[in-house]
Amino acid sequence: MRVLVFGQSGQVASELARFDGVTCLSRAQADLSDPGACAQVIADCAADVIINAAAYTAVDKAEAEEDRATVVNGLAVTAMALTAAERGIPFLHISTDYVFDGTGTQPWKPDDAVAPINAYGRSKLLGEEGVQRAGGDYAILRTSWVVSAHGNNFVKTMRRLGAERDALSIVADQIGGPTAAADIADALMTMARAFHAGKGRSGIYHFSGAPDVSWADFATEIFRQSNLDVAVTGIPTSAYPTPAKRPFNSRLDCTGLKEKFGIKRPDWRHSLQQIITQLEI
Repeated sequence: MRVLVFGQSGQVASELARFDGVTCLSRAQADLSDPGACAQVIADCAADVIINAAAYTAVDKAEAEEDRATVVNGLAVTAMALTAAERGIPFLHISTDYVFDGTGTQPWKPDDAVAPINAYGRSKLLGEEGVQRAGGDYAILRTSWVVSAHGNNFVKTMRRLGAERDALSIVADQIGGPTAAADIADALMTMARAFHAGKGRSGIYHFSGAPDVSWADFATEIFRQSNLDVAVTGIPTSAYPTPAKRPFNSRLDCTGLKEKFGIKRPDWRHSLQQIITQLEI
């Protein structure tokens, strides 16, 4: 199975690169700020499955650069999905819980009403809509709170701050499932194999680590596993203002992925151990 991945240096793309048969495209090879060029790459490729792991992910910066985020996360994804559909190549795309408004306490189901509260969420929703309209075989995998030993993420930030300070105040009223990029890559490859075998089921799926926790809870476990003695004080979102609004409820109902592909929610605490081991090598 030949898998073409858009993205090379991102968290999930870095994990996908470890699989046989996977070719990851750098920004120089496929820049999502040029939708036509990305579509042409697909038109010329010999892949069996395409995975889009590239995105504009600077959530706060997107508030001032929504046009750019819209091109990368919306227009380019739409162009890519259309060309993949024309070629008859299954298209797998990573999305986000940010397409929801983050209200309530129940886990979001794939068919729940979408209502993004920031520019990043709006741009990602546009991409989702384009993939669904394209008419080919597809899977949209919404996930949350992605972490790994690669790039910039919450685990690496907490470990850096924890080595410098003995006390930190962390947001405690946003709840979600931390998700290791390695687990996302594993899920995507399982889905890719299913589509390649003609057993894939097009649709939107949710995938996040279990159990659901607050950022403060997550930080506490990071410090525990990292052997860092840091006192964590939970604070409300209002005490930590950011340019982009964040959803309070990022819980995701992942039952559909288990039913259709046999993929269960991973325990993020186990995945965190693996990330920390990688970082300490």
